[in-house]
Amino acid sequence: MKANDKRRCGWMGDDALMLRYHDKEWGVPVHDDRKWFEFIVLDAFQAGLSWRTVLHKREAFRRVFHNFVPAKIVKMTEAEIRKALRDPGIIRNRLKIRATIKNAHAFLKLQKEFGSFDKFIWSFTQGKVVRNSWTQLKQIPASTPLSDTISKALKKNGFTFVGTTICYAFLQAGGIVNDHLVHCFRHNRPR
Repeated sequence: MKANDKRRCGWMGDDALMLRYHDKEWGVPVHDDRKWFEFIVLDAFQAGLSWRTVLHKREAFRRVFHNFVPAKIVKMTEAEIRKALRDPGIIRNRLKIRATIKNAHAFLKLQKEFGSFDKFIWSFTQGKVVRNSWTQLKQIPASTPLSDTISKALKKNGFTFVGTTICYAFLQAGGIVNDHLVHCFRHNRPR
């Protein structure tokens, strides 16, 4: 896609919100635990759906899940869960809503053990960005040995809805993996 004289990856189509997400957020290295948890939650809800669908519901997810603050999510009541299941602003999947609460508990455990989730997640690449050199969207994999390893580690630590494809998606979103195509203006500018 070419807009505003900038070459882009093209997966965002002509959707303004997707374009903004691509240009400002996707692939930018994250070092904020709240943001990491947001990506874990949103990518879990994306499973079986399009990223566009999830992105357009992001503000409602923020509202329902207390701005993705794990310490608040673990305190969600059954009444809040029932309310979430009736909220048309989000994807109303009981298993994914329950997984979000379970993952908040596991996330807090890792924060306590490692000092931050950020420290834990970046340890898999020794703090370095994995820079790929794809020329076409069809070359970008759905998962890699890195996402396999992280998926297993998260499951071992009590997470659910963190299969290797979901893990790869949040590694891309959080900038551990740079999958911007080589012609994209963002490929060499992760920040």
